[in-house]
Amino acid sequence: MTSRITSKGGEGVLIRRAVARDAKRLTRLVRSSRAYEGPYAPMVAGYRVGPDYIETHEVYVAVGAEDRLLGFYALLLAPPELDLMFVADDAQGLGIGRRLVAHMTGRARAAGLDRVRVVSHPPAEGFYRSVGALRTGTARANPPAVMWDRPELEIPIP
Repeated sequence: MTSRITSKGGEGVLIRRAVARDAKRLTRLVRSSRAYEGPYAPMVAGYRVGPDYIETHEVYVAVGAEDRLLGFYALLLAPPELDLMFVADDAQGLGIGRRLVAHMTGRARAAGLDRVRVVSHPPAEGFYRSVGALRTGTARANPPAVMWDRPELEIPIP
């Protein structure tokens, strides 16, 4: 499934299924995200989005002109969870995240899901709540992989 949308800046944006050759770019986006600076940096320092992950899960990328990577998400179907979602630092504020969530809810609906779990990066909770997610609890820290508690949310799929 692909969809073409236009960002607030007028740049044409395509959301398409990720392919194995996208893996290195997705990994770079995760590791370079300013949202994971400071105390959050260790979580993504060695993170890798591999071709095997892309082939196993529903991973979609938002690309702009000249195939510029603007963001991506990964939807796990069983159990239903938004496993990853990142928007490039220089593309934030253009509505890319909202469009990725809208695309994800469409994919979840097509798969017959009625809700999708999100364990959020703490600073991103407000964004998820703004797109309709409801707080359901807290995922406790799990050192050494995750050193902080994270909001647990659920996105209802209409």
